[in-house]
Order: sequence, then C-alpha cells, then structure tokens
Amino acid sequence: MTPTEIAAHIDHTMLKPDMTYDDVKRLTKEAKEHSFAAVCVPPFFAQEAVQQLADTTVQVATVVGFPLGYSPTSAKVEEVKNCIDKEVDEIDAVVNIAAIKNKKWSFVTNDIQSITTAAHLQGKVVKIIIETGLLTKAEMERVCEICTKAEVDYVKTSTGFNGQGATLEVVKLLRDLLPESIKIKASGGIRSKETALQMLEAGADRIGTSSGVALVEE
Repeated sequence: MTPTEIAAHIDHTMLKPDMTYDDVKRLTKEAKEHSFAAVCVPPFFAQEAVQQLADTTVQVATVVGFPLGYSPTSAKVEEVKNCIDKEVDEIDAVVNIAAIKNKKWSFVTNDIQSITTAAHLQGKVVKIIIETGLLTKAEMERVCEICTKAEVDYVKTSTGFNGQGATLEVVKLLRDLLPESIKIKASGGIRSKETALQMLEAGADRIGTSSGVALVEE
C-alpha cells in the first residue's frame, strides 16, 4: 500500500486538553498536504477546522462524551447537536462503559441509538467508541449487536485515554462480529506504518492516530 493509499485511511487526530489554535492550523495544513481522510479535534476547535478545510475533501470529526462516556444520554445528544451546528462531518462518541459493566443493556441501547439518530437525521457519520481495552469478549459481542441494530457507521476501538488501545486481535474480532455495512476505526497507540498496515489488513477502515505525518513519511 502506497503512502497516499494509507493516508486515505487516516483520521489525523489531536485531542490533548491544552492544544491551541496554532495546533489546529498545523493539523489541518498537514491533513491537506497528505490528503488524510479526516482530522479529529475537540468540539471547541471544530469550527476552526471546518473553516481551514472548507475547500478540501478532508472531513472534520469531533468527539462526544469524551473520553469517559458516562455523561447522560441527553447531554450527549445536545453535544451532537452542537457538533452539527459547527458543521462537522463525523462524530466520534463514547459509549457508557459503566452501563456496560453493570449490564444495563437497555440504557446502552438507548444511549447508542439516541446518539446515532441525532447525527443521522442531519446526515452525519457516527463512530461509536466502545473502549475495547476495558471490555470482555462477551461485552464486546453484546455492544456490537446493539451497534448493528442502531446502524452506526463505525465502531471505534478506543479513545486512547483509557485502557489498552487497538490490537490486531480486537480488530479481527470486531470484523467478525459486525456486518460489512459497519466499518471499524482502530485507534490508540498506532504510531508506525507497520502497525497501521496490519490494522488495515485485519479489517480496519480508518486509523485514528496523532502520528499521521510520521506514519506516511516512514
């Protein structure tokens, strides 16, 4: 796979709490230069990223319920609406891990469905972050069933902030559990071209990384 082909799968990401507008300008400039699939920034910077990338094919993604996922569903829906107002293309939303761990499956279903419906009504792409490093195989299976019924666009492995990031085993498992209509975003700890290629070969469609430039220039 050529660097250009790899770049087309990368969500060029910066979500650190102390980032600045200069960071956003650098991130969007790099995304344009390398034709990354998307940039992913905090909601506070989403509108700036949209403006910087207005005349390009690079998508703008931002996060909801990030990074812990346990904010109320109603708050997440309001966050989605805020993201839509900022004209982002894609929304990466964290599922409620505490609800999963306590087997509150109706709550988890409502959480995922509410986020997805709010985004899809405005034609936005939804990536549900399930934080695989904190889940058992049985929990992943159940969450994937819920995501399938909700018709999410992507299941994303990790925030990169909690527990283990993406692994080949998890990406392969998710690919087995999900229909082809639902894509996989591998995220968390992907810093080399070799790892990115392995993730793509295992079934990932997107790679979330803060090392996008280094990765394609390797």
